[in-house]
Amino acid sequence: MLRPNIEKSFKKLGNKTIAAHSMRFFKTGKGEYGEGDLFLGIRVPVIRKQIKIYSDLTINEAVDLLKSPYHEIRLFSVLLLVDKYKKADIKEKKSIYQIYLKNIKYINNWDIVDSSASSIVGDFLLNRDKSKLYQLANSKNLWQRRIAIIASFHFIKHHQYDDSLKLATVLLHDKEDLVHKAVGWMLREIGNRNLNIEEEFLKAHYREMPRTMLRYAIEKFPETKRKAYLNAKV
Repeated sequence: MLRPNIEKSFKKLGNKTIAAHSMRFFKTGKGEYGEGDLFLGIRVPVIRKQIKIYSDLTINEAVDLLKSPYHEIRLFSVLLLVDKYKKADIKEKKSIYQIYLKNIKYINNWDIVDSSASSIVGDFLLNRDKSKLYQLANSKNLWQRRIAIIASFHFIKHHQYDDSLKLATVLLHDKEDLVHKAVGWMLREIGNRNLNIEEEFLKAHYREMPRTMLRYAIEKFPETKRKAYLNAKV
């Protein structure tokens, strides 16, 4: 059961002006990706400070927080789970990974995904079977597809690129801009470490890529090369 003082404490940290801005920034209007999400108006650095204050919360209590209607409390929950995961032994890491997937419906905006998918899902699957990521990549749920590709960032950091490239291929024709951005970002991260591998993938697929995906992927290319890709003259 969630400790009753936590939500009350978070509400005291809130700011109505910041909340109104956040609701626009995270597209909470009808038909938008964050439709219906509620905000208290708390900046991320303030949320991160609460990790130390509430470090004694149990994993179950963190999961109760993940079910909150308030965006900042859900973000706090995944940051707390990431913190606990980093300090956990292998048995506890597996438990947190499983809990994360069991409650995946609450990980439902891009900042919540990006703050946790690589650190928990990616880390746990680094040297394990990765079929779960392909299941997520084929989900009808936007956030699960983003979790799949962002989780692979952990593999990229360990110079393992194959699954990121395969997931990028699965998501190549995705209809959601937030998936295009995530895939382009991961391709760029591969290029930061091995430009030849990124360009091999781009040359095979850049003509069919969504424009946003391509722009993210080539963002750090020299201007001449960037224009060549954008003008289909590579």
